[in-house]
Amino acid sequence: MNPTIVTALDLPFPSPGGSVELFLDLYTGRVPLLPARAFMLAPERRGLRPPMPAGLELVQAPGKCLTGYAFRRYVATLQRVLAEAVDPGDAGVLHLQHLAFGATPALLRAFPKLPRIALVHGTDLLFAETHPEQLATLREAAWAADVVVVPTGAMADRLLLLAPDTRRRKIEKIPWGIPDHLIGSPPPRRPNQPSSHLRVLYAGRLTPEKGFDTLLAALPLAQSVELSVAAPRTEFHALRPQLHQRGVHVRYLGWLRRPQLWKTFADHDVLVMPSTTLEAMGLVALEAQACGLPVLYQPVPGLTESLGGTGLATDFADPHAVARELDRLRTSPGLLPALRAAGTTNAARFPLSATAAALAELGRRLA
Repeated sequence: MNPTIVTALDLPFPSPGGSVELFLDLYTGRVPLLPARAFMLAPERRGLRPPMPAGLELVQAPGKCLTGYAFRRYVATLQRVLAEAVDPGDAGVLHLQHLAFGATPALLRAFPKLPRIALVHGTDLLFAETHPEQLATLREAAWAADVVVVPTGAMADRLLLLAPDTRRRKIEKIPWGIPDHLIGSPPPRRPNQPSSHLRVLYAGRLTPEKGFDTLLAALPLAQSVELSVAAPRTEFHALRPQLHQRGVHVRYLGWLRRPQLWKTFADHDVLVMPSTTLEAMGLVALEAQACGLPVLYQPVPGLTESLGGTGLATDFADPHAVARELDRLRTSPGLLPALRAAGTTNAARFPLSATAAALAELGRRLA
């Protein structure tokens, strides 16, 4: 039998981001892929929120922050809440998420005798590079873990740069996956009537490392391009002055739930991923490929490994280069169909069930 997992994200439900979606995919639902006690923070503000998935538990731990005495006090609060929620005798293994943030030290201190599997996400490494407290927290987690799981070799390399005392032999590469039904089903039907414009989709957070501003610099140079954006509302509204200044028209779709996003893929010709530094794996790109949507991307660590030649790589730091690729996608008759076929084949390499099975096997080895 698989040991019961205890795991937590110290983010309020719902929060955007690929690591959150992966967390919910693996540990929640009526029949979760991995049996777990899975926790997120209760939102501090009451209001409308999407239905909570079965198996997800919300905890009250106010005071989330990043540094200093307040961070240590917050970790202690979260530690106490998690220890009260779970009987250690009913748990088999810890899955540590977001290694640079509060839930990981809270779990380590609440359940010091349980085996520990650390899962490295891109946010962990990006914050550890710029925040001393997060770097120390990441190093503590990597040292304390029995196994450190990375989705790509690039993530292992970056982790070892930040936490050089991590023993390489305890690093395991397990690619993240996308829901199996996306792979086993035919892609959503695309409209029969072709558009005279290239319909470009950006889907994700609008934080600086995602490179959205580099995309905006290229759009005025391209011919007949329509850009749609699916992003958190507050982040999009913060960019409105920049959009107005550049004179760029964007169709805002809202922050779509994933079934809505998968349907939206069929209404576009290409997904753009202009990330500037690092992607753990780029799950939204793989989901797009599974749904028949080609990907134009910046070849940063993580994406080059998961997409390679099945997507179209370009240098988003060069607006003219991006404009040329957008024009080529619009005018070259066979390019988009070839990318669709290659992408569908590539996405099939990453079923979520394989991720879950590999993590479950690790847990059985440690329990």
